Amino acid sequence: MAKSKSKSIYFCKECGYESTKWLGQCPACKAWDSFVEEKINLSVGGSKINTDLSDNKPLKLSEVEFENEERIPTGISELDRVLGNGIVRGSLVLVGGDPGIGKSTLLLQMCCNLVNTQKKVLYVSGEESVKQIKMRANRIPVDSHELLVLGETDLDVVVSHISKINPEVVVIDSIQTMLSKNEGQSPGSVSQIRAATGVLMKLAKTLSIAIFIVGHVTKEGVVAGPRVLEHMVDTVLYFESDMGVSYRFLRAVKNRFGSTNEIGVFDMSEKGLMEVLNPSEYMLKGRPAEEPGSVVACSIEGTRPILVEIQALIARTSFNYPRRTSAGIDFNRMNLLIAVMEKRAHLDLSDSDAYINVAGGMRIHEPAMDLGVIMALMSSYKNKPIDEDVICFGEVGLVGEVRAVTMADSRVMEAAKLGFKKCYLPKVNKESLSIDKKNLNGMELIGITSIKELFKAI
Repeated sequence: MAKSKSKSIYFCKECGYESTKWLGQCPACKAWDSFVEEKINLSVGGSKINTDLSDNKPLKLSEVEFENEERIPTGISELDRVLGNGIVRGSLVLVGGDPGIGKSTLLLQMCCNLVNTQKKVLYVSGEESVKQIKMRANRIPVDSHELLVLGETDLDVVVSHISKINPEVVVIDSIQTMLSKNEGQSPGSVSQIRAATGVLMKLAKTLSIAIFIVGHVTKEGVVAGPRVLEHMVDTVLYFESDMGVSYRFLRAVKNRFGSTNEIGVFDMSEKGLMEVLNPSEYMLKGRPAEEPGSVVACSIEGTRPILVEIQALIARTSFNYPRRTSAGIDFNRMNLLIAVMEKRAHLDLSDSDAYINVAGGMRIHEPAMDLGVIMALMSSYKNKPIDEDVICFGEVGLVGEVRAVTMADSRVMEAAKLGFKKCYLPKVNKESLSIDKKNLNGMELIGITSIKELFKAI
């Protein structure tokens, strides 16, 4: 008879690397102080390796039968956009975000919409009872009477119900509460999360069920547990929002079935999350008129052009060293652009504080915002407003040149659609545009090669 004993093993929280002893730095991902101790059960005795491989055998790629990919629409167009035009059967989707940002609300709205289209859906919650789920569903103006709900933390029981019901879509809220008795650890541990995700992944692929799992995030903003969790799933979605802002941005940071870095925009209301179908128009609401330091720039998020307002403030400093603050734009990128302005355009900002803000709470990492940041800083420095009907985009290099960016046609078309009359863009992009002048609605295109030329033009 096999005997059982326990053994301690150490896991890296970042990449899942295993070690028999604690290490200060992970040899795989080079992260410091990332190892946590877990105890595993070892069976000692005459156990044999199972060599029964059933009917699963290698196939030639030409022998694989495949029809046109069928996706399940969620009834929420912004969510469909981020997923890649709907839910893929047999996919495993991880949804992460800060507590209270709306992960459970969005998935519950999705489940209610799917049920109304005659889809069989199971919502499993390890954090709420079925009565609490009902209370939250009553706030959402969607019929949810046929939705199957289950309050359970035992993974074996959950898998048993899924196998019997055979739903088309399953939601697990959250993966940190699921407990696999085979692991012998507390819920939320590295081994538990990894084991539970592995079981759900096999279930999704075997039964062709789409499974959404909710993941808590750490104070650093990443999903709690081993980083290998993100590698195991097909799609990773993150909910983002700044404190005190009603906007919610759902971003795809990994997607095997669609575009990465695609975003969906929502507005949190008393009746749940409401879609923002035209984020550009929504973001520009309340923009001040004829005020220095404000300019509109066009960013690309995934495949979608979004117009945002970039605000800048230059003020005489009262400290020994000038302050530099940015919100929504990378801080180091802002300092780089200020240095370029001082060196190439001969603007003295060494005795002035500089502040940059992207209105609406968006975080933008695209270099095409460089031209907008420089125009906003220059406008505030000269105390001269930029016309309301002006828009810009372009990357700025260290020698002050304005470089081409991707998807210029989409940016220009979005600006023309919203009524802008003048667009500053890289000259290379202007020469390569393939847009009919009739579609520009009279908008003037101004090609720029350097920031010196930009300052003369405006």
